Amino acid sequence: MTNLQITLPDALAREAASAGLLAPPMLERILREQLRKERIDKMKAARAALAAEPLAPMTPDEISAEISAYRTAQRHALGS
Repeated sequence: MTNLQITLPDALAREAASAGLLAPPMLERILREQLRKERIDKMKAARAALAAEPLAPMTPDEISAEISAYRTAQRHALGS
């Protein structure tokens, strides 16, 4: 576990505390939800970029070459 110390304006800290937002389970939920939203936003941006400039379809030979390159890299990573 990591401990964090944050600095907030007094009024905001009081309001957040009275709403239960500063309790560790609530902070964890808030952070996880925000991270999930950011991942979704990044995925949407990537999809939009691909839609704007779609990749050319790969030929069967190109697919085979990619598979072979991946397998070779995996063998080297495993030291075989």
